[in-house]
Amino acid sequence: MAKAAKVEFVCTECGMNYQRWQGQCRCGAWNTLAEFKPSAGHSKKAAVRASVGGYAGGIGGGSKKINDITTTEAEKQLTEIGELDRVLSGGVTTGSVNIISGDPGAGKTTLLSDLVARMSQRMPSLYCTAEESLSQFKNRVNRLKLNYNPDELYLLSETSVETIIDELEKNKIKFAVIDSIQAVVTDTANGSPGSPSQVKSAAQALTQYCKQNDVTMFIIAHVNKNNEIAGPQTLVHIVDALLHIDTNDGQIRTLRANKNRFGDIDTVGIFKMCERGMLSVDNPSEIFLSGSTTDSPGSTITCIRKGNRNLLLEIQCLTTETEAEFPQRVCVGLNMNRIKMLTGILRKHTKTKIFHDTFFNIVGGLRIDESETCIDLALVTALLSSLNEFVVPRTTCIMGELSLNGDVRPIDSGVPRVKEAAQHGFSEIFIPFRNYHKSMEGLGAKITPVKTVHELLSLIN
Repeated sequence: MAKAAKVEFVCTECGMNYQRWQGQCRCGAWNTLAEFKPSAGHSKKAAVRASVGGYAGGIGGGSKKINDITTTEAEKQLTEIGELDRVLSGGVTTGSVNIISGDPGAGKTTLLSDLVARMSQRMPSLYCTAEESLSQFKNRVNRLKLNYNPDELYLLSETSVETIIDELEKNKIKFAVIDSIQAVVTDTANGSPGSPSQVKSAAQALTQYCKQNDVTMFIIAHVNKNNEIAGPQTLVHIVDALLHIDTNDGQIRTLRANKNRFGDIDTVGIFKMCERGMLSVDNPSEIFLSGSTTDSPGSTITCIRKGNRNLLLEIQCLTTETEAEFPQRVCVGLNMNRIKMLTGILRKHTKTKIFHDTFFNIVGGLRIDESETCIDLALVTALLSSLNEFVVPRTTCIMGELSLNGDVRPIDSGVPRVKEAAQHGFSEIFIPFRNYHKSMEGLGAKITPVKTVHELLSLIN
């Protein structure tokens, strides 16, 4: 009588295996253990691949002294997509395996379609889609008017990891895109596509092949309702880089590296989604400024920091007499709790009473994180400007954090922010007093340090 397959349970968050089900995993997550049965019989080829140790595909051989190991510098190639090269710290690394994730419609397939077309002009490239037909992909390429080498660009519609690897070997592919990791399956694991065991085993098999054959690969991954990669957390540890596309309720897309073994993770790429695909935005500040030539109340300009980039943006505020019993507070791209706190500070320290409907908006559709507190002074100034009908000149830039006692607190990277504003022609820049530095004086702009919200309002008026 054949022996029954052994049942195991794996955590969908961290990938840890258990012999029996339990409510909480050691990682702290509750109700995340999923049942799967390890495959008892694999194909010969799958068994050989599964025997290779390590995610990087390195075969044992015992330990070695550090001086006996030869090192090779990581070779980078420019993709000619400016913002993608910026996020990858100077281009994609040869032989690396990268994951790109994002919400449905964020632009993952659009961006990688452009990338694989560009790479096909240099090397044999493959786009494997497990979620759409080949004709759909070709229609997208034609619609976006992408330039590609027809002799070096291969398309594949396949879900089997073993078949995908055979195609990579057959056509000597050096650049590949897998769309997506939740849709492919491997013979080395049981379970349906997207299950923890399948995702982990498929990613490991693809990574091992790429490391052994110097194949550069991008893998698309789905996200769950929390905007995190669906599947086991082990997937993040297997790959070399983890890129994520954030949508901002508009055409603007931000690309961020949450992990990068060949560079830093502080850089953010800005893209604009349009009919021609995902276009790199070389000067994001131009998008986030309205470009209006008329001065009007309720508008101020500030400088935020996305990763290691400084971006100028315009904050607009509109106050109108309320027609309801209670005034409305509407924010687009801003955190409502932050707005409530700032209005409380104004009510306490400046005796400003706001019985109006108040509307805030960020030009360009960018969403500001709650941790970005450097816009406090600009928000307060825009609100009072609309409420009291005075105009803040468009050549003025305001930045600083406001504390609960009405003091202006310093912000990080004050000098780079001031330099960014001065380079765009702003003649007067208001900054926290403790951010002032002598190097700011030679930038061609008037630097005005402020200590309290009262001092700022007296200088603005």
